[in-house]
Amino acid sequence: MDEVTFSPPLYKQRHQFIKDLVWEHKPKKVADLGCADCSLLWKLKFFRCIELLVGLDIDANVMQEKMYRLSPLPGDYVQPRERPLKVALYQGSVTEKDPCLLGFDLVTCIEIIEHLEETQVATFTDVVFGYMSPAMVVISTPNAEFNPLLPGLTGFRHKDHKFEWTKAQFQKWALDAAYQHGYTVKFSGVGVGPPGTEEKGFCTQIGLFTKKVLNTDDRQISDKKQLGHLYKPVFEVSYPSLQDMKYLRHAVILEVTNISDNIKRSLMNSCYKKKKNSCDSVHISCLETGSQTSDAILEPYISDRVLYIPLARLLTFPKLHRLCDNIDKLKEVLADRAVLSKDGSCLIVVIEIDEDWDCYTLDE
Repeated sequence: MDEVTFSPPLYKQRHQFIKDLVWEHKPKKVADLGCADCSLLWKLKFFRCIELLVGLDIDANVMQEKMYRLSPLPGDYVQPRERPLKVALYQGSVTEKDPCLLGFDLVTCIEIIEHLEETQVATFTDVVFGYMSPAMVVISTPNAEFNPLLPGLTGFRHKDHKFEWTKAQFQKWALDAAYQHGYTVKFSGVGVGPPGTEEKGFCTQIGLFTKKVLNTDDRQISDKKQLGHLYKPVFEVSYPSLQDMKYLRHAVILEVTNISDNIKRSLMNSCYKKKKNSCDSVHISCLETGSQTSDAILEPYISDRVLYIPLARLLTFPKLHRLCDNIDKLKEVLADRAVLSKDGSCLIVVIEIDEDWDCYTLDE
């Protein structure tokens, strides 16, 4: 038989399965048990829906080899995330209960269960499904029926594997675990064999578990948290986020500066085409007092070498509106970083203008 190869490689197909799942369900809290070199965590950190990303492995050294890739890049500071992101790594066993893994939306166990002693599988099941009780669990493991298709393989696929299940064995365990802990389970996999070997199934078999009823009992969760922490922290970092006023203020100031510069250029070009004193002085008075009710309140204007841009006008720009969805929030962010009119309704920008000019407004 020709050598069986997979394109993309099998580990990339497993990771893509998880990425597709995250893309579809958009979980906020994701944990990878048996994260090893953090390669899956590195791929997941780019999903903007995730706010907490946790990795757990028994070997701290293997995590430390590549954990630096989980740190923010310079671009993350230039363009902060809209949502916060915290990444944490812990050293510990998947057969131990620790409160830091409670309340997760998705827990992944990729090629880990076969590394446990068979006597530990029941404990693993109780910890993941009973104690952690996440909304979704993904468990992948080798399919023993596929092994004869792998040339040169005489035993298990890895020297540390304690067992490798057939499709029937895996499905029996998965259905029992789902029934006992209130989950449904769907079976899938990655790694398709050559034509004519379809009956052997996927090279990697996967169970996707979904909690039937999410646990919202605060008292029960609180009771679980009474357990002491057994996992040892290895790494922790928080990404810059627009939820942090420091980064939000920087982003807002940058956007307001860009908008005001564009308005100023457009307005000045318009001014050069107008005659002196062509604007409506009543309109200016209303803008300064904030008393007008017409759409004119959104129009920028120049008076005494000062450009006035109504904050309401600034908020008509989509990107700025995403950053600050109301005037009060915009005022708070601009505090001590920009000059506002006396009534706080306009941004004030001092401009260079000819001595004999008085006031001009922007063309429609």
